[in-house]
Amino acid sequence: MKDTKERWLRDFRRFIPLKSQFVLSGNTKDLQLIQNESEGFGWHKLENVIDVELKNYGYSHVVYYNPLHGFSIPFFDGTPEDKEKLYKKLGIPLKNETVYNNLQTFDAVLNTIVHYHEVPIALVVDFASQFLMNPESLLKVEHDTFGQAYVLSQKTETRPFGAPPKPFYNSVVWIVDKEGDLPDWMIINNPKIRHIPIGKPDHFARRRLVTPLLEAIFSDKAKASQIIQDFVDETEGLLLLDLVSILELARSESIPLGEIADAVRRYKLGVTEDPWMNIDRQKIEEGEQYIRTRVKGQDHSVLHMLDIVKRAITGVGSSKRNNRPRGVVFLAGPTGVGKTELAKTITSLLFGDDSSYIRFDMSEFSAEHASQRLIGAPPGYVGYDVGGELTNAVREKPFSVVLFDEIEKAHPRILDKFLQILDDGVLTSGRGDKVYFSETLIVFTSNLGIYKQTSTGERIPNVNYEDTYEVVEKKVKEEIDHYFKFDLNRPELLNRIGENIIVFDYIRKDVGELIFNMMIDNHIKAIQEQLEITLNLSLDVRNQLKKLSISDLTNGGRGIRNMIEYHFITPISRELFSLNPSKGDVVEATKIFNENRSTHIKIQSI
Repeated sequence: MKDTKERWLRDFRRFIPLKSQFVLSGNTKDLQLIQNESEGFGWHKLENVIDVELKNYGYSHVVYYNPLHGFSIPFFDGTPEDKEKLYKKLGIPLKNETVYNNLQTFDAVLNTIVHYHEVPIALVVDFASQFLMNPESLLKVEHDTFGQAYVLSQKTETRPFGAPPKPFYNSVVWIVDKEGDLPDWMIINNPKIRHIPIGKPDHFARRRLVTPLLEAIFSDKAKASQIIQDFVDETEGLLLLDLVSILELARSESIPLGEIADAVRRYKLGVTEDPWMNIDRQKIEEGEQYIRTRVKGQDHSVLHMLDIVKRAITGVGSSKRNNRPRGVVFLAGPTGVGKTELAKTITSLLFGDDSSYIRFDMSEFSAEHASQRLIGAPPGYVGYDVGGELTNAVREKPFSVVLFDEIEKAHPRILDKFLQILDDGVLTSGRGDKVYFSETLIVFTSNLGIYKQTSTGERIPNVNYEDTYEVVEKKVKEEIDHYFKFDLNRPELLNRIGENIIVFDYIRKDVGELIFNMMIDNHIKAIQEQLEITLNLSLDVRNQLKKLSISDLTNGGRGIRNMIEYHFITPISRELFSLNPSKGDVVEATKIFNENRSTHIKIQSI
């Protein structure tokens, strides 16, 4: 019959007669599956599984130790009197004795167990990661404990026992979170210690756990089979304990098992309502007009972005086997053409507030070590307990638009983090917590492709304002493709983005006029509300301001704003300060002129 044991358990069984001590690390706090006599599977705690495996090999007793409760033999076969006698032989403090549970006591019992000769016996040390304050800087009492364990691992030999006789060590099994939690000098290059990592449950293990539970509920075998498959797919990367909790959550919150994806989402994100499902579809359907009031002259970009949003809302094309973000979009093009504004507008359209998006200026992450700001410092480093800016923000707001501005300015090592997000939809913080991005819309913005480097390293324009949009789009996409494939050597990141690269056009003259009119009207309105006056511009002043503001559109809307501030806000403020109008006054700008290399506006009361 095929061995259905987990790989780690087969490894453990194979080396029982070969190694004196074991270190089990990784997924040690999860449930473990054991096949029972009826060919089914039951789930058990790790200590139960170890006990069964050791006793199946021939061990008479398995002693357990943890720093809280001390020593115990929970699966003892015999009378209480026999158990008490064994405790005394091993030097284990009885429950009615007042003995402080310290390392000296542990050392004495460890030594006794390893040298015990009446029957084969094993010691399982749980929560061994909590023994040491710092594995790299041991206190003397800690060093004595593990120094003794190291010597015992080397000096003990097997002895025969049973009929027919088999070789036995009095084994010691250390259960840790990770291998590095114990001193390296004890484990590395130690031929008598076997390190066995315990992995997360694969889809076979998850299926074995849920199949008997769900088949008992559904009489329709075909329906049960489909729900089981969906559940197994949805819980990729989760523990068996998580699966049990999800089923309990579905029961307690009356979630139909046919909608198990909703229970998985609630369990992962810790929220009940799904804002994506509550988005007003009519608002999205009419969103094109709303976006165009804020993002001028980029109709093709608006339509493409709305398509991505609609796909994110419906979930069409998303795979149940992963937790990829709802949508990913890469906004490229010249500066000041509305890339960031589009991200803000989409956020407002989706969640009602354009300030609710999560924004990161990637120019602040140009150093390699800056990744610690995103996910948090690893254990032992300053700031470990604070967490990362990105992981904290997404954990707090799992339903959000996450904007990474000027992505090309980030260090290439940081871009590797985005591979995790785009591929698996999950990022592990420096503290080891998993943060899910499955309900986010990821937006990258970039100026890539506007300039390029020559073979001599010179930076020259790749596109020009005089180019048509078709030429701009073609050249920008070619340069982005070259950048990721050859400069960064990360074509896989480009593949994760796919065809969702949206290239913005330059702000053309007709669009520039629209932007100017919108900005100047907003400024006039703000002045009138602040000073409680009426401000008018003569047609000549307005036309001259427009001419000055849109004379150079290579810097887009941001350039228009800068020109308005220089040619209008500064001189009008100077004149209003001198005129000092009273509340309710009506003033008009009648003339604009240049004097002493500075713009001046003449105003008068009407």
